[in-house]
This record gives sequence, structure tokens and C-alpha cells, in this order.
Amino acid sequence: MGVFQQTISKAFTLSGVGVHTGESVNLTVRPAPGNHGYIFKRIDVEGEPTVKADADLVVDVSRGTTLMQHGVKVSTVEHLLAAFVGTEVDNVLIELDAQEVPIMDGSSSMFVEAIIDAGIEEQTNFKKEYFCLPKNITFRDEQKNVEMVAIPSDEYQLTVMIDYNSPVLGPQHAMVDHISQFKKEIAEARTFCFLHEIESLVDSNLIRGGSLDNALVIVDHKIEGPQLKKLAGIFNRQDIEVEEGYLNNVELRYRNEPARHKLLDVVGDLALIGTPIKARILATRPGHSTNIAFAKKIKNFIKESKAMKDIPVYDPNLPPIYDTKKIERSLPHKYPFLLIDKIIEISDNHVVGIKNVTFNENFFQGHFPGNPVMPGVLQIEAMAQTGGILVLNTVDDPENWDTYFLKIDNARFKNKVVPGDTMILRLELLSPIRRGLCEMRGTVYVGNKVVTEADLVAKIVRKEPQAS
Repeated sequence: MGVFQQTISKAFTLSGVGVHTGESVNLTVRPAPGNHGYIFKRIDVEGEPTVKADADLVVDVSRGTTLMQHGVKVSTVEHLLAAFVGTEVDNVLIELDAQEVPIMDGSSSMFVEAIIDAGIEEQTNFKKEYFCLPKNITFRDEQKNVEMVAIPSDEYQLTVMIDYNSPVLGPQHAMVDHISQFKKEIAEARTFCFLHEIESLVDSNLIRGGSLDNALVIVDHKIEGPQLKKLAGIFNRQDIEVEEGYLNNVELRYRNEPARHKLLDVVGDLALIGTPIKARILATRPGHSTNIAFAKKIKNFIKESKAMKDIPVYDPNLPPIYDTKKIERSLPHKYPFLLIDKIIEISDNHVVGIKNVTFNENFFQGHFPGNPVMPGVLQIEAMAQTGGILVLNTVDDPENWDTYFLKIDNARFKNKVVPGDTMILRLELLSPIRRGLCEMRGTVYVGNKVVTEADLVAKIVRKEPQAS
């Protein structure tokens, strides 16, 4: 797999119809900078709002995958996203002048060809960061009889098994041992459905753009002349016939084309994790709803794993960089309002402090009797004092300066802090310190849990000389 992120070399445009809406749509894919990811832009909507390809933004999985952000939707995104993953393209801006991505021929093939024709270029300033699964992640939907498993692997590999208990479409499986096989083995597999589904969707006006040119229609029961005539009208054909279980005797591109298309859908839906992964995916009877539920589970696991890596290591056996006496000399705060005990890490852009919370803290007398909980505002104050050490470290005489709060944003209190807890406070700069202004992101940990988060702005001001 690639070491660097990739984008396309030049923009390309494709036109078609949305399979569900029947609307004509123009899709333009443009190069994007590193760490951009896959972002859609609705250029037909005032303000041209964007929609990020993110599992948490999925709002509908009934006949495809639909995203919504900033009040606008983008539908049927899975075949296009699969093409980006299959060609190992990481960063693109996708402009649409309608809600639904065009269905093209029902596969990813036309998207893949357009990407290759446009050219793919490495973004050598941006390393491609894969998440390597450390253990199995399993998802089950007992009601739908679906099981999906992600197993640690050195590559991105996929195996899909389907079984519709159909005399035409029996058990099938498809697999790729490396995502580079996608173009040859998976991309041309078209979407499929059963005739009884078509009839229901037509009656509900839900496949206004569907045709025999963009889907395989499987017929697993006998149909008579009047029904064939009705189907010919639905698909705008003079006549229609059934041979070997498919309308109009469609020639399959692969012997197991339906299974390969289900694998294609899994690739597209799992692109919404937002992070390239190295894992073997095993999926039994998957569908869009289970794909998205599985993507969310993996995404949350990655988020929690990254948060764990960010937790500073506190070894009480090691001497602190600042002990309580040095902190007291540096900060203007004094007992009972000095809320940090140690500084264990400090650099030009971050600091880590320790606060040992005991039952003897004076605020526990009233917050709350019989249920001692450290007030959130004091947790923020402890953050600010830790950040004050960082900014005061930039001056030669910290004892001659005071620190003041200017702003608090995005404060979140996720878990209680109680007597006996050891708070680990990490503050990192969001921008360089200028004119004594310090903009920081703060996180408080107790054990391996995040208890508090906030963005802080503070300022240091030189003390006024004392009157003699």
C-alpha cells in the first residue's frame, strides 16, 4: 500500500441520472490538498454547502447510502467512494448539481476509468496513516442474520458471502487479497435486485432512474405474458424476456457478479470510516445498514485507540520537572486556589500537569455533602493554571507576571472527578504565543478516561510595581 496520500492530477466531469430520483446530474471531481479526505459540494444549493464522507452523517440506508450535513443531502455515494478506495485516492472534492450521485452503469467501473484517465499523483508532504487493527472487531445483526468481522492483517483484504435462498441466485462469495485488485476483480460488478423488489419500488416511485442498463434484475419466479408487457413499459422497451433467471438475458460480467457487487458496496460504505485501515473484512449477507453500523463501530474503536495513545504517562516514581514549591514561585495563585501539584512534561508547545484530588479539598464541604464531586469550573481552572506554566515558561522572571483567563470554548465534562482521583492535565498550543496571548487545547484524564476537554485563551501581564 502507498506511503503517501494521493489525489487526482486534474479534474474530470461525468454526467448521468440518479437511480432513485431520476434527476439528471453532473458530477465534477477535483484534486484536493492533503488530509482533505472525500468531501461533496452541492453547487446547486445556495451557499454551495459541503457534506463530508463520514459514517456519523449517514441518515438513510434504505436503497443506498445517503449523507446529510448543513441541511443538505447527498445520496447513493457508495459506488463512487468505492472507486476512490479501489484506486487508492485519498483526497478529492466532489461537486454535484443535484442530490444523487449518478448511477452510471450500476458499478464503479466508469468512475474508476475516469480517475485513471485523470491521473493519480502522490502528495509527498502528507504521509498516509493507516490504522492497523490490534484485535478482531465483530458486528452482528441477529434479526437480519448478518455478521461482519474485521481481523488484523498487513493489507486491506475483503471476503463477502451472500445467500438469498433463491433458485437463481444461490450462495456466492467474492474476495480480494489486496485493494489493488479492485479495478480488475470488483469495479465492473453491477448493482442487482429481484423482480419483486422492482415492482414494489416502481409502485412507490422510488427508482425513477432505474433501467436494465444500470442494474441486474433477477427473476426467481415464473412470470406470464401480461406481466412481461407491463415490465416492458416500466423499462421503456418494446418487449422483454426472461432467460436463465435474468431479465433480457443479461450477460454477467463475472460468474459471481452479485457477490462481487456486495463486496464493492462494503468497500464504499467502509470508506466512511474516514481512516484507511489494514484489516481483513469478512462479511456474511451484508447490506448498507449493517455496513454503516460496522463502519461506525470501527470508527469509534479507532477514535478511542487514538485517544489512548494521547494519554500522557505518569510515573510517580520519577521526579517532577516542577514540584509544588516551584509551581508556587511561578504562578500568582496560592493556597487554597493553587490547583496543580506537579509538572511532569513541558516543551515549547505542550505541558502536562498533575492534580491529586483528596477528600480534604475545601470545596468538597459544599459540593456536595455526602456526594463529593469536583466542580467543572475548578477543573477548567486547573487546566488554565497548567497552561499558565507553559506560557510563563517563555519569560525569564515568571514570578513578576500574572495570568488571566480571556476565553473558554468547547468545554465538555465527560466523567466525574471525585476524591482519590489523580488528574492528568495536558495542554497544547493551538497557535504560537504572541504578545503574551496563549491559545490552548486542554484535556484532563483520570486513568484512561477523558473527563474534561476545553479550548482556552489566556494572557500573561507583567505585575504592577508595589508601592513602597
